[in-house]
Amino acid sequence: MNEIERRRTFAIISHPDAGKTTLTEKLLLFGGQIQVAGAVKSNKIKKTATSDWMEIEKQRGISVSTSVMEFDYQDYKVNILDTPGHQDFAEDTFRTLTAVDSAIIVIDGAKGVEAQTRKLMTVCRMRKTPVIVFINKMDREGKDPFDLLDEVESELQIKVRPLSWPINQGAKFKGVYNIYEENLNLFTPNKQMVTEKVNVDIHSKDLDERVGEQDAEKLREDLEMIDGVYDTFDVSTYLEAEVAPVFFGSALNNFGVQELLDCFVKIAPNPRPTTAEERMVQPEEPKFTGFIFKITANIDPNHRSCTAFCKVCSGKFVRNAPYLHVRNGKTVRFSSPTQFMAQRKSTIDEAYPGDIVGLPDNGIFKIGDTLTEGEQLHFKGLPSFSPEMFKYIENADPMKTKQLEKGINQLMDEGVAQLFVNQFNNRKIIGTVGQLQFEVIQYRLENEYNAKCKWEPVSLYKACWIESDDDDELEAFKKRKYQYMAKDKEGRDVFLADSNYVLQMAQQDFKHIKFHFTSEF
Repeated sequence: MNEIERRRTFAIISHPDAGKTTLTEKLLLFGGQIQVAGAVKSNKIKKTATSDWMEIEKQRGISVSTSVMEFDYQDYKVNILDTPGHQDFAEDTFRTLTAVDSAIIVIDGAKGVEAQTRKLMTVCRMRKTPVIVFINKMDREGKDPFDLLDEVESELQIKVRPLSWPINQGAKFKGVYNIYEENLNLFTPNKQMVTEKVNVDIHSKDLDERVGEQDAEKLREDLEMIDGVYDTFDVSTYLEAEVAPVFFGSALNNFGVQELLDCFVKIAPNPRPTTAEERMVQPEEPKFTGFIFKITANIDPNHRSCTAFCKVCSGKFVRNAPYLHVRNGKTVRFSSPTQFMAQRKSTIDEAYPGDIVGLPDNGIFKIGDTLTEGEQLHFKGLPSFSPEMFKYIENADPMKTKQLEKGINQLMDEGVAQLFVNQFNNRKIIGTVGQLQFEVIQYRLENEYNAKCKWEPVSLYKACWIESDDDDELEAFKKRKYQYMAKDKEGRDVFLADSNYVLQMAQQDFKHIKFHFTSEF
């Protein structure tokens, strides 16, 4: 029970460029995991961010894949998942949200709430995940803090309660007053050091001397207004995902981050029960259960291997113990389970609920697989979406056919994109949610598998999985649409519709066929 109560597993989510990876870097700095914080984009600081370890991430300054990092802070064990913000990789982020107990949403103080933030918040609302909001980039000119709070309330449909408050912003930014601990933090811009904290009585002359009379007066008025407008902070409303605490700061200048972390470890939820199709699984149950929510190929470029990320839901995971792989019905043992600091990893002997364990995968895992001590359980809620962009993938170097095959198979297991084989001409079609994924696949095939591919256009509207109780009708449908029939990686039937009109007509003409737009049915 002690181990479960120490765990804090959360994801950092936001629109691209709001500062997720930079915030992760600073949290690792406080956790003592790194001595100098790296930068996402900077000419002077040569060290890149720890969580962006793929070559393509370093070059472009964006995150492509969720990375997992863990550290100890005070008496707590913190597991961070830094997710990609770019909407082309949203599926990776949605899946990551099934494996965490709470989330921190980062919002750019100048831009306010953006499209991708709204989408991610919808997923948090569906799953009732508690969120904390961090308003970043206060050292730049931005919107008025009260306007920002109103915007968060209306756009993300959640009540807010500020737990820290900025004193001015942009060039005149002086610091934040920490409402939660009632002390003042003065701002000195420095990307790698930590700023000083001062205990100040808010009504004394001391405050005027430190921040100037005008700003001191404004701060007193703002704090009175906050107490008048917002309810007193109550942890239980945060845990029920009704209220989001708000913090202000600048992740790049390392400011306001420690207040966020100190408050977060105190109030954030420890591991919660997980829903399986059969029953609810409680974290304190004695027997081990867990599920795979992500697979990554080539974390270590010297070893061509895949790693499956397993979220421990209950009991205790032990190295070399026999566990049942529910989908295969086979018993498996793991001699070298690992824990991660992005790309650096270390072997562990045991793990507790809330932890994320890396398991070596030689092709036995798929996303959504369950491991137990013998019980038949199936965890649910790991969707694959219907792709919206399609291209034929062709081999550009006939000498490297084997490498290309292996590369495509491993990358598809990661859930980066989906592979369909057209039954009419046997050509391979890759379907993705966004254009950027094609570039990432091509780049990784060349750099990690030494294989070259080229893309050819194919005009398709949507892929849908089909099934029917009426075999004759299914046969008739396949005959009529034989040019548009394909099989997915599991060998299931997929109909590739070339326009919305064709899809609607098919749904009208064939009443007994069910058309599914996610691969979970």
